[in-house]
Formats: sequence, C-alpha cells, structure tokens
Amino acid sequence: MTATPRRAVLFDVDGTLVDSTYLHTVTWWEAFRQAGHRVPMASIHRSVGMGADHLLDHLLGADRDRDRDASISAAHTTLYAEYWTRLAPLDGAAELLRACAGRGWTVVLASSASGPELDAMRKALDAEDALHAVAGADDVKASKPAPDLVERALAEAGTEAGHAVFVGDTVWDMKAGARAGVPCVGVLSGGFSRHELLDAGAREIYDGPDQLHARLDSSLLR
Repeated sequence: MTATPRRAVLFDVDGTLVDSTYLHTVTWWEAFRQAGHRVPMASIHRSVGMGADHLLDHLLGADRDRDRDASISAAHTTLYAEYWTRLAPLDGAAELLRACAGRGWTVVLASSASGPELDAMRKALDAEDALHAVAGADDVKASKPAPDLVERALAEAGTEAGHAVFVGDTVWDMKAGARAGVPCVGVLSGGFSRHELLDAGAREIYDGPDQLHARLDSSLLR
C-alpha cells in the first residue's frame, strides 16, 4: 500500500512572517544611490521579493554594465544588516507556524535570503520548534519568480506540489508557487494589493499572518 504524501505548508519570510519589506526598500534605494543610480522607492518596493539577480535586472535593465552588481548587492546587505537585531515578526506569525505544525502540516520556510540574514529572521520569529526545514537562496540556482526555491522547499518537506500550500506576500511569490504547481495563499502585509496577488495566482488573500491564523478552519490550511 502506497503511503499518502505528507501535507506541507511553505512560507516566504520577508513581508510574510517578518516585517521587513520597507527596510529592504530603503536599503536597496541607498545601495543604488551610492552606485550612482536614482531608482524611485516605489519601483524598488514593487520588486522586493525577487532574488537580487532578478531585482537588479528588473530595476536597472538587463543591458546594463554588470561590473557593479556585486558591490550594489553587498552594499544592500551591509545596510540591511544594521536592522538585523531589530527585526520583528508580524502579528500572529509564530502562532500561525505553530498552529500549522500542530495540525499536522510539515512547515518549511522558503526564503530568498540566506546565511546570517536568514538566521536573523529566524531569530526574530522565534518559532524553531514549528519548523521542519528551511530553504534559502544558497540552496537554488534561480531565485523567485523562478520556481526553484518552492521546488526545493517541497523536496525538503518530502512531498509533492499537490499536497502543499505556499504562503507569500508578493506577486513574485505567487508566480513562483504557480510555476511549481503549488496552490498559493497571499497576505497583504508586504504592500501588494489584493488584486495584484490574485492576478499573480493567489487562491486566497488575508490581511496578514494573524488573520490567516484566525481563519485557518476556512482556509486552504484547514
């Protein structure tokens, strides 16, 4: 008799569980400014959630001189690191993770961050007891909106796309989940609109992790 694949819920972290979206916006803006680029914060905000490689292409153009890409990304990391000890979880984030784990879901983080940055967000969440595994940028070749990170999270969970749900806050999360064949739940805590998330593939939308936690019994995570 073939065992039924385990159920898994995959969570983006920045903007979904940790209140960091606008910190990324400001620090990318400053990194660009230091490199001589004037990029409006509104444009940067709409790109947060992509991996750095896609973000730079999206904002600076694919035909740019790429020689300064590494220094721009390094400047962003350095600037953002100033906030690591002050990162805060969004309301209900840890409770949501624990509630999912308590209901039998295999909980995996799927973040475009890596290394010390990802460690800082995990420390801010303070919900290690609820986590089965973590997939980060260092684990994949292509970042969101490519499906690689979602697919890696599925592998970490030991399950298939049809037995998982991906929760995220950006259109890039929704597109990555859709390309991996995973049903997506969107939260508005990253600043993208309900309409944008639905258009990108979200099945359900909640204000933030606290509202999703309160409505688990009527959600895709019921």
